[in-house]
Amino acid sequence: MISIDNLSVSFGGWSLFDQISFLINPKDRIGLVGRNGAGKTTILKLIAGLQQPTSGAVTRNADCSIGYLPQQMQVADTTTLIEETAKAFEEVLAIEREIESLTREIAERTDYESEEYEKLLHHLNDANDRYHILGGDTRDADIEKTLLGLGFRREEFEKPTSTFSGGWRMRIELAKLLLRRPSIFLLDEPTNHLDIESIQWLEEYLKNYNGAVLLISHDRAFLDNVTNRTIELSLGKIYDYKVPYSQFVQLRAERRAQQLAAYQNQQRLIEKSEEFIEKFRYKPTKSNQVQSRIKQLDKLERIEVEEEDLATLNIKFPPAPRSGQIVADVKEVGKSFGAHRVFGGAEFTIHKGDKIALVGRNGEGKTTFARMLIGELEPTEGTIKIGANVSVGYYAQNQDDLMNGDFTVYDTLDRVAVGDIRTRLRDILGAFLFRGEDVDKKVKVLSGGERSRLAMARMMLEPHNLLVLDEPTNHMDMRSKDILKEALRKFDGTIVVVSHDREFLDGIVDKVYEFRDGGVREYLGGIYYFLEKRKLEDLREVERKATPTAKQSNAISEPTSGKLSYEQKKEQEKLLRKHRKAVETIEAELADIERQIAEYDTRFASATEYNADEYKAYDELKQRYDHMMHEWEKASYELEMIEEGA
Repeated sequence: MISIDNLSVSFGGWSLFDQISFLINPKDRIGLVGRNGAGKTTILKLIAGLQQPTSGAVTRNADCSIGYLPQQMQVADTTTLIEETAKAFEEVLAIEREIESLTREIAERTDYESEEYEKLLHHLNDANDRYHILGGDTRDADIEKTLLGLGFRREEFEKPTSTFSGGWRMRIELAKLLLRRPSIFLLDEPTNHLDIESIQWLEEYLKNYNGAVLLISHDRAFLDNVTNRTIELSLGKIYDYKVPYSQFVQLRAERRAQQLAAYQNQQRLIEKSEEFIEKFRYKPTKSNQVQSRIKQLDKLERIEVEEEDLATLNIKFPPAPRSGQIVADVKEVGKSFGAHRVFGGAEFTIHKGDKIALVGRNGEGKTTFARMLIGELEPTEGTIKIGANVSVGYYAQNQDDLMNGDFTVYDTLDRVAVGDIRTRLRDILGAFLFRGEDVDKKVKVLSGGERSRLAMARMMLEPHNLLVLDEPTNHMDMRSKDILKEALRKFDGTIVVVSHDREFLDGIVDKVYEFRDGGVREYLGGIYYFLEKRKLEDLREVERKATPTAKQSNAISEPTSGKLSYEQKKEQEKLLRKHRKAVETIEAELADIERQIAEYDTRFASATEYNADEYKAYDELKQRYDHMMHEWEKASYELEMIEEGA
């Protein structure tokens, strides 16, 4: 479908690509990866025709259409959401007008046997066929389904696009792109402005799409769920792997090990050859051999290995100071801005050591609540009481607003540091990959990822026992995200984090608060437990024509009326079987553990001497029993939920 042939791109003598070639087939799902500055975005622009190569060519089939979503773009401010989105069907609308004109002309003519009349009929038939192929029959339904999938509400369809924030405007452009159904999607960080549910919807859309997909993303879960092929850009060359991202990481490590071994062997060969040349350069008897070695070195194709960034982003949060058991007590809290009520009825307690994720669609109140928690905003309803000795560290999305662009990296830390910590500022900056001249850079010239690291370094200058983090991984590459995740897992204080990155949240949080439909709901479990639970609830909401205001409580929404489709019934029956089996398996294991405990009890009752190993095994068995009882309660509750919705 698209052929990239011997593509080279150079800037002032410096080569970004050197004769790279690969094919994109009609149903490929490709993840484009590589370190920052490797040229990933440039590849998308070259394929889209927005940039020209120094040499080589991008060849497309005549019927190949391209849908390109850059990281930033402008959206029109003169229309409503539904009108702007409908622009995706400009060709359909033009064909509609053509069909009307042809139909009218045919109705007015009486020369039924003429060649012109027959041509008009053929032309009308072709126009109707094209109209159906482009989705003209289902246009309105497709627009609605796409907008709802990307998180818009029906009541927003008539709102002017000028009233939406930048992130929501990007969603409008994404909706238009999806509705155009091009032969290939070129997507540059498409999940940056999406929440978890919208990301999952987009994953399903792209997995089932009939065309090809080439995307850049730092979301590992998104790459794994969408792609089946990974192309790495490294040192101006490409390496093509027919596997998703996680498998690529393993294969790349193996390839790099082989490449490194070949490089080291070649370096030894070069070193020995150069030693021979230097040693015998002026000996007439060895001149032929010297010349032979020189020619051999000249012809040698030098192996290059991309230098691994071995500098460790060694984030280690200071030990959390002691605080009370209750970190924050949230009582019937709500927030309104003027007549607009963001959410209400939030009631829960944050305990010492809790690791909490705040999730939900944009605009539902996640960041608002985070700012209320740190005292930056006051609730308009209810109260938030912060516990004794709670010290808050806050990481905000808007780093540009919070850091003075004219300060240097070093000054940014120096102006907030106090006491002995000031003598260690360069060491702290070094841990965040700011070394040498980097510390003298002004904040305004830093990349998004560099700003994120600097803000995190600044937050760590003082020990805190409550970390409130609002989208901490935005602009971070995968390596930095992994290191930050590990540091948060080891943090012994309380964490409240706003994020849409499932892979990042997995393993950190053990509780999820969802901001949805004007309320807040609590889910006791990790992020994937929450996502599975939401799927179960969605089965009971599929027939809703509009989203009503949910009860302002932590309770699960009541089952809705309306019949399920055949596919939905099948899915529900499958879930029922799965959860019944899970409950039965746990019950069988509990029965076995109870039997073993009873045997120990009998044996201990008649024992004449103490056996430390047996008592240790007995205690472990009881701990196992308590754990399985907790699992049984969760599994039984889930089963009960599904049975109620059946």
